[in-house]
Amino acid sequence: MKPRYKPNTTVACVIHCDNKFLLVEEIIDGEVRFNQPAGHLEANETIIDACLREVKEETGLNITISALVCIYQFSASDTLSFMRFTFCAQVNKCAECTPIDPTISGCHWLTLEQVKARQNQLRSPLVLKSIEDYLHKPHSPLSLINSELQIIAATNNA
Repeated sequence: MKPRYKPNTTVACVIHCDNKFLLVEEIIDGEVRFNQPAGHLEANETIIDACLREVKEETGLNITISALVCIYQFSASDTLSFMRFTFCAQVNKCAECTPIDPTISGCHWLTLEQVKARQNQLRSPLVLKSIEDYLHKPHSPLSLINSELQIIAATNNA
């Protein structure tokens, strides 16, 4: 019997201000990589709360999420796959960020052209795809995600 497919559940946020997008800088395997503020869903956490937490940890910002951009199914390798819930937020000012997470080495407000120029440094193809989808595709309301049973299901062996 094949092992059960268990993709990692992750969240990310496209944060937009004055035609710029907020990306975080990380060092992965000794190389600089850029990503949206993003991370993994933790136990007993809603998808939306996970996104807000990751944004806060990686940028120091408190934001208001406005919509769901897309849910992506992404395979990084034969053994590593992800279900990425990508949200968006519009902010009025390109605020200076102070990451709380020590793995984030910086935050950068970049235009779409600047993001494209760093394409070989993006953490995954989802970084650019998320921005393009944010700009060109309709977004879904947050009400699409229902986390009401998230805590209850844990006690019902569902």
